[in-house]
Amino acid sequence: MYPITQGFVLGAGLGIRLKPLTDDLPKPLVPIFQKPLITFALDHLIELGVSRFVINTHRLPEVFQSSFGENGYAGHSVTLVHEPVLLQTGGGIKNVERYLGSEPFVTYSGDILTNMDLQPLIDEHFRRGNDVSLALRETRFAPGVAFRDHRVVDISSRYGVAGNYDFANIAVWNREIFRRIPPHRKISFIPIIGDWIGQGGKIGGLVMNDGKWFNIGSRAEYLEVHRTIFHERWNPHHVKTPDWRLSIHKTAIVDPSAQLRGWTVVGRDCRVGAGAILEDTILWPGAEIASKSYLQGCIVRSKKKASGIHRNIDI
Repeated sequence: MYPITQGFVLGAGLGIRLKPLTDDLPKPLVPIFQKPLITFALDHLIELGVSRFVINTHRLPEVFQSSFGENGYAGHSVTLVHEPVLLQTGGGIKNVERYLGSEPFVTYSGDILTNMDLQPLIDEHFRRGNDVSLALRETRFAPGVAFRDHRVVDISSRYGVAGNYDFANIAVWNREIFRRIPPHRKISFIPIIGDWIGQGGKIGGLVMNDGKWFNIGSRAEYLEVHRTIFHERWNPHHVKTPDWRLSIHKTAIVDPSAQLRGWTVVGRDCRVGAGAILEDTILWPGAEIASKSYLQGCIVRSKKKASGIHRNIDI
């Protein structure tokens, strides 16, 4: 086993496809049952041996600050780096150069949820002496990475080679990457990788089809991960947070006459009134449901109050 101690978790996305849910909360901080999404990534990397984290922010940086600014996470250092102008993935990596040491580091998108075993990816990176190693996977998305004989030979058809795998949003990088990204520029990492391939760089990867992998970019995907956790009792092995899968938070107040059906989740400090019926509905912390209301397939944001009959909407 090869060690890795520093991770860059990408938290600066706009969350456009999740609006209005992301109007008041950055996408990486939306709750999954009783736990913020991005903390699953942090837990995963802690299990790998990462002890120092950098997270980039763009929208609502003060919310990240209140979550991680003073105490870090689970006893580990967290440095927040704000991007006033969104720099995309490549520019975001360049922007955190001064916060990462001389060793290789892992990047991990803050809007995915997976229990893939990451140690083989780390081992592959060091064993083959790669410059970059991408986690690759067969997903429902179009395959944009051409992978042959332990090497990435094309990305986004830069050289006309058809892709056979999708990038799973986790990668291991040597510090050489910083030299290849222009400073203060909005740029994806994809053209950087494309150039590097053409210049003979050791761009490797590992196919990782084990476990589950969710890219939580839309309302449908957000609901699907809750459905899966509930029905399959899915609990990633790296998550140590106690009681995160509780359907009803211990601080919530639910009237005895209310009915909670299906995989409904009631968050911290929520209130559910008398005679209310909630079916396959998610209440974020501090949400309130009026008496005799009926909600099906709804998401009620923090500190919002819902009353009446609603189906498949966000409140």
